[in-house]
Amino acid sequence: MINDNIKEFIYEDILPRVEKPGRYIGNEWNSVHKGLEGINIRFAFAFPDVYEVGMSHLGIKILYHLLNAQEDIYCERVFAPWSDMEKEMRENNVKLFALESRDYIDKFDFIGFTLQYEMSYTNIINMIDLAGVPVSADKRIEGQPFVIAGGPCAYNPEPLAGIVDLFALGEGEELILEIMEVYKEWKSSGKSRIEFLRAAAAIKGVYVPSLYKVEYNTDNTIKQVAPIDEAAPKKISKRIVKSLKDSYFPDKIIVPYIEIVHDRIMLEIFRGCTRGCRFCQAGMVYRPVREREVEELVEIADKLLTSSGYEEISLSSLSTGDYSRLQELVEKLMSKYQSNRVALSLPSLRLDSFTLKLIEEVQKVRKSGLTFAPEAGTQRMRDIINKGVTEEDLIKSVGSAFETGYNGIKLYFMIGLPTETLEDIEGIADLAMKVISRYYQVPKETRPKNLNLNVAASSFVPKAFTPFQWEPQDRIETLIEKQKHLRAALKKKQATVNWHEPQVSYMEAVFARGDRRLHEVLIKAWELGCKFDGWDEHFRFGKWMEAFEQCNIDPEFYAYRRRDLDEILPWDHIDVGVTKAYLKSEYNKSLEAELTEDCKVACTGCGINLLEEGGVC
Repeated sequence: MINDNIKEFIYEDILPRVEKPGRYIGNEWNSVHKGLEGINIRFAFAFPDVYEVGMSHLGIKILYHLLNAQEDIYCERVFAPWSDMEKEMRENNVKLFALESRDYIDKFDFIGFTLQYEMSYTNIINMIDLAGVPVSADKRIEGQPFVIAGGPCAYNPEPLAGIVDLFALGEGEELILEIMEVYKEWKSSGKSRIEFLRAAAAIKGVYVPSLYKVEYNTDNTIKQVAPIDEAAPKKISKRIVKSLKDSYFPDKIIVPYIEIVHDRIMLEIFRGCTRGCRFCQAGMVYRPVREREVEELVEIADKLLTSSGYEEISLSSLSTGDYSRLQELVEKLMSKYQSNRVALSLPSLRLDSFTLKLIEEVQKVRKSGLTFAPEAGTQRMRDIINKGVTEEDLIKSVGSAFETGYNGIKLYFMIGLPTETLEDIEGIADLAMKVISRYYQVPKETRPKNLNLNVAASSFVPKAFTPFQWEPQDRIETLIEKQKHLRAALKKKQATVNWHEPQVSYMEAVFARGDRRLHEVLIKAWELGCKFDGWDEHFRFGKWMEAFEQCNIDPEFYAYRRRDLDEILPWDHIDVGVTKAYLKSEYNKSLEAELTEDCKVACTGCGINLLEEGGVC
């Protein structure tokens, strides 16, 4: 426990000296505070980024309240302290503490991280160290917390295999409670730390990397990944919540004191995606599609608005336009809340699911910008990635937006996709020019003023469990050339062009498809000062290259090498339900620019219906 004098010192002496003390105060509306009597498990839910980013994440909202709904579990929040706060903490010997109780988390039972982004990995190490816990899993001793991690990046857990004790793969609502039950039984037994890990490994969806051995070939590819303990399964299958009907969703959310990235209610309308974009990891690993009923969503929205006071609802999913009852839902929400000036916002919309009727409903309270994702500038490239939309879809959609008064449009593209040429880059500029032209086709008297077209071009990062998992990433110099080519091709005052730094995308590619040897690089890079690598002002590419050199590991082996289709991949012992045979088939179809139907039309044989007995599709 933190001594009361230390708690007072933090809040009276340290916080007045940092940039945003609201990140560390706690005590927000709807935060949960429990006495420790009767508490059997203390769980630190750790988000490896600043408060404003972490508090915008839907997963933390769900699992925080789910765990706290259990009488004998106390879940508290921890975020990565910004550099000014960390400096104060280290200089004053203050360890990482939980916001709710302000207790140090090194005495908690679990420190649980959500893995949303590869460039947060050094923050994980830094937070573990700030907590006073060994950063290497094999150095932790009896009585120290278990480090557990989940989230999309956990589907290739290997770069963190030496740091994280156990991974929770798939959807967490049922899985996390099963892990807690096993932990309670272990805790009362007095058995050793390894015995809990062995017991946890028997739970479907739990991966304990220390129970597996990786052997390598002479060319540094993987020879095999095999369990070294009879408690460990050969394959670890992700967990799926079979139905969202009446599945847990909180009826209240924490209301921060300071502005956060997504400062609104997030209403999860469905999970999964049927589209099958070949670059998209989320579209593969979050299968199958399961929807919430409109009536339940309206009821949830009512409770959240009442308990939070928010005045905006965001409909959350991978592809909101694909919700089967979207128009009905939007109409019911707007009918119920329009008089109270509660706005509705939609995330990036598919071009072929955007309708004038929908936009007219959404803008009844206030307009926000609209985001569309053509992903590629030419139809050839859109067919290769199986995007399934056309130029006509885009022009029709932006035309409807302009005619109803929207003047802010964001177009999202990727550059560096497999087989891409400079002609495809020019296609991005051509498409943007056609959007501008469509704006001027709206009669002047009804045309919205001051068109603001934002063209965002991120660099392609090959990801595990996608048809492009075998593809190399474009070299940094090639991406820079393509970025310059795009800017030169699109010189219009109405359009701004933004992109990600290719060096950051390079590091993403290394860790997205890396193996467990990379945990040494992560620790070394952290020792050299790397952290907050997703923030431009903190990213230090030179230090990363120094870390690779000191560890005698070539990052190009992971980012630039084309994988053989029969090669054993670092994540092959993980089963997300989508088969490797299906991914190979989709990869081969991409080489022929052959489209695969939306699986709402017909089953495409991805394998997800075989993951659970009886099927879930």
